Amino acid sequence: MNMFVDQIKIEVHAGKGGDGMVAFRREKYVPNGGPAGGDGGRGGSIILKVDEGLRTLMDFRYHRIFKAKNGGNGMSKQMTGPSAENTIIAVPQGTTVRDLDTGEIIGDLVEKGQELVVAKGGRGGRGNIHFASAKNPAPEIAENGEPGEDHYLELELKMLADVGLIGFPSVGKSTLLSVVTGAKPKIAAYEFTTLTPNLGMVMLPDGRDFAMADMPGLIEGASKGIGLGLKFLRHIERTRVLLHLVDMSSEDPHQAIERYRQINKELANYDPELLKRPQIVVATKMDLPNSADNLAAFKADLAADKTLEKQPEIFPISAVTHQGVQQLMQLTADLLDKTPAFDSESHDKELVAEYRAAAPDKKDETDFTITKDEDGTWVLGGEKLIRLFKMTDLTHEESQLRFARQLRHMGVDDALRAKGVQDGDLVRIEKFVFEFIQ
Repeated sequence: MNMFVDQIKIEVHAGKGGDGMVAFRREKYVPNGGPAGGDGGRGGSIILKVDEGLRTLMDFRYHRIFKAKNGGNGMSKQMTGPSAENTIIAVPQGTTVRDLDTGEIIGDLVEKGQELVVAKGGRGGRGNIHFASAKNPAPEIAENGEPGEDHYLELELKMLADVGLIGFPSVGKSTLLSVVTGAKPKIAAYEFTTLTPNLGMVMLPDGRDFAMADMPGLIEGASKGIGLGLKFLRHIERTRVLLHLVDMSSEDPHQAIERYRQINKELANYDPELLKRPQIVVATKMDLPNSADNLAAFKADLAADKTLEKQPEIFPISAVTHQGVQQLMQLTADLLDKTPAFDSESHDKELVAEYRAAAPDKKDETDFTITKDEDGTWVLGGEKLIRLFKMTDLTHEESQLRFARQLRHMGVDDALRAKGVQDGDLVRIEKFVFEFIQ
């Protein structure tokens, strides 16, 4: 069973704010007590946080719906209700978060301990102490808590490796990784032994170290999803240096150049930026009989290729006999020292550093919508209108009148008249129905 999970869909539901309270002071020797209803507490938010101990999204396979707690209701004597604790969800380092409703990438969690608010808890409703005025010193108005945000997200894990091993299946990527790191990938004499990326740390005698990832094998059409396809390619986006392994043991002397070109073609089809990564061509299996002759043919084919801007550096090794392996790691570390980090999301122009949908001033928010049911009932909707409705305490007449004034100021009354509403027509907001009166 494959226990490596690198893409998952989840639901997140933030907590509702606590309701404000309608209350009045009733104390001995205080003749004019006045309003004393407290505010509700804030609802809990849903926060993703990087956990360095996680390596996959496996935990989300059986737990995909996350709900934060609601805030506490306001209390008498102007006491504010308790705010709910935020719900922290641990994710692996290298997780990209996408909103499935908008298709927008809303966060890229790559730093240790980094946090991202993906669903903001609703604020607490105000108690009646906030609505006192000279005209109404004892208001029976309080707000319900604001609803929390609900989002449907896709989490995608892209491994954080400094160096990526690329090449056709069975060229020796897993063998090299096992030799230079403590990783123990599955190794066998057939293609697609590696079905998931493996990660290991290379420790050099001079004290330098770097993370190396053995990527699943690549075949023609991978950039279009054929074979392991995108499952391979998305993990290579974050690497700074590529070691392009080419098998020199084939009986066909021209197979090496054909496969070398095919790998680079698939990288370019997926994201042309990947070809800008520093790349070392590693000639593998040099301990086998045909390898020396094939390497000479490979170099000749590269020299004759006029499409290359510059000739790549070729480094022959044998992972089995360890020939050239230590020198290759030193060369790789030297290249890393002078290679800056790349924009891993260069192909996605909509990447942003923070959660846009959680911004308090939503410019594109729909104030209200008006439709008509088959039975003739007018139906009001829209993000702003529904939020105001849910924050209205309909058990008090003063709160209902306040909500009616809010609708009028939003232009709902005029819009209904423009659509032909008649006196006495029924108007519905969710399950609440009332008569329209001119």
